[in-house]
Amino acid sequence: MEMLKMYGSPICKNCVEAVEALHQKGVSYEYHIITGCTAELKAFLQLRDHEPVFDAVKAEGKIGIPCFVKEDGTVTLNLEEALAG
Repeated sequence: MEMLKMYGSPICKNCVEAVEALHQKGVSYEYHIITGCTAELKAFLQLRDHEPVFDAVKAEGKIGIPCFVKEDGTVTLNLEEALAG
């Protein structure tokens, strides 16, 4: 499987569940923790500001994590979609 990037935070229940699922499935991924480093937060916000996949979550006042970026640049907020070939 190609390398998967995940933006999230260990203080987010959905992110913790996503990390557990990735480990259970044996998926290699890069975890970018947006609450631990300003550079990671800026990178996430840049992505969030320019990707239409975030429009609905922003309209609801949500953050949009966990967020997954596939090696081909596809951005999704759905783990199963992120893992699909």
